[in-house]
Amino acid sequence: MNFWFGLLIGLKEISSHKFRSFLTMLGVILGVSSLLSMFALTEGLSRGMKEMLYSSGGMERVEVVPKEPSERCKDLAFLSPGRTMEDANALRKGAPLVDLVSPELSMSMVVTRSNKTLSTGVSGGEPEFLKMGRLKIEFGRPITQADLDSVSRVVVVGPSVVSELWPESPGYIPLGEAIRLNGIPYRIVGVLQYEEISFSKRRREAGLDAARAAQQLKRRGKADKAFDPLWQKNRAVLIPITTMFYDYRSASNPDFSPNRQLDRLYLRVADMALFEETISQARTVLDRTRRGIDDFGFDTREEWADAIERNVKNSRTTGGLIAGISLLVGGIGITNIMLASITERIREIGVRRAIGARQRDIFIQIVVESGVIGFIGGIFGLVVALGLVRILVMLSPAQNTAVITFPAVLISFGFAVGIGVISGLYPAWKASTLDPIEALRYG
Repeated sequence: MNFWFGLLIGLKEISSHKFRSFLTMLGVILGVSSLLSMFALTEGLSRGMKEMLYSSGGMERVEVVPKEPSERCKDLAFLSPGRTMEDANALRKGAPLVDLVSPELSMSMVVTRSNKTLSTGVSGGEPEFLKMGRLKIEFGRPITQADLDSVSRVVVVGPSVVSELWPESPGYIPLGEAIRLNGIPYRIVGVLQYEEISFSKRRREAGLDAARAAQQLKRRGKADKAFDPLWQKNRAVLIPITTMFYDYRSASNPDFSPNRQLDRLYLRVADMALFEETISQARTVLDRTRRGIDDFGFDTREEWADAIERNVKNSRTTGGLIAGISLLVGGIGITNIMLASITERIREIGVRRAIGARQRDIFIQIVVESGVIGFIGGIFGLVVALGLVRILVMLSPAQNTAVITFPAVLISFGFAVGIGVISGLYPAWKASTLDPIEALRYG
């Protein structure tokens, strides 16, 4: 039995019963479109969450966090100074596997310029702050060591801060301008680069979002901030850590000593292949500065990364089961139609057997015909899925935009063809085992 001959017969059979064939394929079309749409949604979810993780420092960014000391240390807990500048200096000197160390002070402040006011978080940091948060300077310069040493009242601001304080001048670069942080004047020396997720950047560069963005900007509320993982980076305000201390924290203790308490302390792992060794090295260093009190831990973001994989896996499993049910229904439909087709063609099968066709020839022909139904249904399913994904792109949050990948297309299409072939096995076996004499007498 020539495969191409069987394919030709299958196409003719579909063509001669167009409406019936379409109804047969409908289950496969829905199943493939559901499966590919599910893959696209979960891929978009995975990419969005991983991009958010990367933009906030990635897996290599680790925070030293406070925790309750163990039972053996509770009575001596008062000896530990907590997170201090001494910790930061000790990590720089005693932990060579640590790439960067970034101590931070932070406060919520009122930022004013002329009659424009906004409330936002202000960070006091060192030059490493920008590298740790993967922030880039677009105009001007970053905070320098000279600013820390001279306790300069200089500030680096995000582009969203600029647009809110200078709404009348879109695109204005306010280098050298003065703003007030809780009433104290500061000079802007740098403006951060605007951060956006890759999908939005591609659409903006293609000019696809310009009109819609202009309309949405007018009605954007606070709730929309939850959909932008980079909102805080674009609204960042950074001043030297020494200036933050002397202007806002020195009332009770006027000395910015190594024992000065920090609000946050971050470190960056130089080589992820040596992640555990780096954490162990940092723990040893901090044990010394804390006088052996184990009142600290490490937020390594492993739970965040694991949660991403777990959520994506669960979504794929759930969506796969739903799509699988649709494909199963489509397969049952193919089986029913092929059985009906065999009943209509019993005499034809008898004639073919009488003139020399073997059982395997009949078997292959029926399997090829059902495979053709699955193949064509798969093609239509992919087309429907493309339309669904375009709708999902417009409806879903930008950072979780559905993304179609080539492996997902292959898997979805392969399932369609596989269902078609498997659904034809029983009808093919039944047709191939028909008695030629009885088949010729049929009808």
